[in-house]
Amino acid sequence: MGELLGSKFARRLAASLVAVGVGGALLTASVVNVAFGGRFSSYVHDQQSQRNRVLVQVLAASYERQGRWDPAVLNQSAGAFAMSGSSVVVLDRAGRQVWSLSGSQALAGMGMGGAMMGDATPLGATRRTAIFVRGANVGTALMKVPQGAVPVADQAFRRSMNRLLLGGAALAGLLAAAVGLVLARPTTRRVAVLTRASDRLAAGDRTARVHMHGDDDLSRLAGSFNAMAETVEREDTVRRDFTASVAHELRTPLAIVRGNLEALQDGVLSPSPELVGSLHDETLRLGRLVDDLEALTAADAAAFSLQLDVVDLAGLVRSSVESYAGRIAVAGLTCTVDVAEVSVLGDAVRLRQVVNNLLANTVKYVPAGGQVDVRLRHDGGQALLTVSDTGPGISPDDAPHLFERFFRGRDVTAAGSGIGLAVVAELVAAHGGTASVGRSPRGGAVFTLHLPIRTDKHHRSFVGSSQQAGTLSPVTHEQENQT
Repeated sequence: MGELLGSKFARRLAASLVAVGVGGALLTASVVNVAFGGRFSSYVHDQQSQRNRVLVQVLAASYERQGRWDPAVLNQSAGAFAMSGSSVVVLDRAGRQVWSLSGSQALAGMGMGGAMMGDATPLGATRRTAIFVRGANVGTALMKVPQGAVPVADQAFRRSMNRLLLGGAALAGLLAAAVGLVLARPTTRRVAVLTRASDRLAAGDRTARVHMHGDDDLSRLAGSFNAMAETVEREDTVRRDFTASVAHELRTPLAIVRGNLEALQDGVLSPSPELVGSLHDETLRLGRLVDDLEALTAADAAAFSLQLDVVDLAGLVRSSVESYAGRIAVAGLTCTVDVAEVSVLGDAVRLRQVVNNLLANTVKYVPAGGQVDVRLRHDGGQALLTVSDTGPGISPDDAPHLFERFFRGRDVTAAGSGIGLAVVAELVAAHGGTASVGRSPRGGAVFTLHLPIRTDKHHRSFVGSSQQAGTLSPVTHEQENQT
């Protein structure tokens, strides 16, 4: 398949070069031929004008000899007129015809009448030319000179030029074909390599790669193909790992629920508050996993169907942190909150989900005794939200993929589906912002969100300057983990 496509591409490329070569040669030939034809026509016209001037001079000389128009004198020049193949009529100053070559008796006497005129080439249009003798207008000559009186040698030269130009066009086409095949071969070989690799990738071979070096377009295309193939291979691996992880996450609570229910049916266990509580915990565990999958599905919806309104981002952050105070305390962590009064145009439910997912991720991975800092600032035209911790941090190899769907770090031991941070990135992007992760000054991870500060329906900005800082106090209520 790849060879076939490569050969088609080679033929098309060579045909294009041939077409350009032949077309250029033909265009040149046409331009030269048109220019030559114009010059040739100008040459013929000049010849006719010169012949016309000579005949007028002969007529003027005939008048000057007698001082008047004398048909007998004009008859003496009839032979010269007849030999030129022209038609001549002479009018006096009053416009009366005084002599014509066709009616001249001299031609009949010389035996040159109809035969001479019949052998003449086709005549051109009648030319009306005034006849002057010593500056005075003495009459008018009506003449028709042969328009096809072109020398045979000139006509042969024009035909030879046309043949030469056509031959040059054919030779240019052959040279273009040869050069095209030579130039196309290296390119088509590389295209064939790319085609074979893409066929292998489409057939399921995720190891297909193209090895090309250079700075041309095909080399850059090969680099893009390799990057795409690596992404596809990595996503396949991530999907397989995610499927196994989800299967494991589902299997464990389902096995517990099934075992307990079968024990109840067999009378091995009796209903008790402890057993019901255990079953309830397992169903909550299943519910959280389903919520994660639903959140990921929602991330695929266009702009998540955001319900935009003016959102007090500072109040939303404080509320989310407060709702996680119980979990933070149970995890043995301390949390500080320092937020500026910043409002944005967004979806409050989705923005709360973003903050909750970041807090849930921190609680899950930061060891007991750690510190969590939540900051919100107004940074130019953006709201800057950071969540940093003193945890183990993130591996440099994992950092570029942390917001990818289904991704879980290699050294991660905590349970989870690897969806929460992907949802964060999707939701922030839907609001026109960006999410990034780095290393905090204290060695842990720092998640940074930039959200544009937009305007409400009346195009008014909502930015505050007052700040509120403090240490989080534990609260009694909690919110379910969204991660």
